[in-house]
Amino acid sequence: MALTTRSAVRFGLVALVMIAGMLGKNALTADDPMHKATYIGEKQCIACHGQENAHFRDTLHAKVFRQNPKNDQERQVCEACHGPGSLHAKDAENKSLIIGFTREWGTPVEKQTAQCLTCHQGGNRMHWPGSAHAGNKLSCSDCHNPMAKFSAQGLLKKASITETCQTCHRQQRSEFHKRSHMPVPEGKMSCVDCHNPHGSVTKPLLKADSVNELCYACHAEKRGPFIWEHAPVRENCMNCHSPHGSNHDKLLQTARPQLCQQCHANTNHPSAFYSANQTANQLGVAGANLNARVMSRSCQNCHSQIHGSNHPAGSRFQR
Repeated sequence: MALTTRSAVRFGLVALVMIAGMLGKNALTADDPMHKATYIGEKQCIACHGQENAHFRDTLHAKVFRQNPKNDQERQVCEACHGPGSLHAKDAENKSLIIGFTREWGTPVEKQTAQCLTCHQGGNRMHWPGSAHAGNKLSCSDCHNPMAKFSAQGLLKKASITETCQTCHRQQRSEFHKRSHMPVPEGKMSCVDCHNPHGSVTKPLLKADSVNELCYACHAEKRGPFIWEHAPVRENCMNCHSPHGSNHDKLLQTARPQLCQQCHANTNHPSAFYSANQTANQLGVAGANLNARVMSRSCQNCHSQIHGSNHPAGSRFQR
């Protein structure tokens, strides 16, 4: 009961801090140059920004704000996000008189994000404060473009989720092009099937509490419980597998049998047992001693239930 109470208090404090932070960022102070600005209506905005309107009118934001606004702020259309524009209309060169959503405009990232969170707070974004993306000073507009419809959904700045993520995550992009990879390039899944880019309780923004729980969402047959458990499997799937892509079979970190021998060097099959002249590479070479234990699935030719076994005689994961 004490643990439950402590957890409830902790989450309550976090929620209060988040709410206070959002309210503080959204409030215009007397020192803010926009403090005395008033709303002028979208017709005044379009008079100068006709090209922007040509792109904006096809977006979900435009349709909601113009056809079915749910509050007074949404009825302001352009000024719902950019703030009241009376001062900006008088002095368009002063970038402090309007909220801009580009790096070049110079509006602080915190102020940009606060504008978006006035409508898009909670849900998938409840863990945005303190997340890896927020900590690296990313704003919503680094991934989204609310002013144009470049993607089928989400108002992303690229045509797909994967393309948007890969503009920054170049290493993962290269891993997806390795011989064995998650089916992301083929479009069968995307980055958000495993990650929540808006924040989560884990460091790599996983959509589960741990790597294993995430993997089990698709690979339920590996979950167990098993009578005979393989310790590295129970600890972390990434002990053996690379999550994005690998040049080895089954997303393995290293080819078999070398992967197994990283832990099992002093067994009935010592590492010296599989020497260079016993591999398929040496087939047909004079003096080669091809060993069947390094062919096909190698160790798993015999230890086929390597993720765990429920057979009474499965202590060596052979059945």
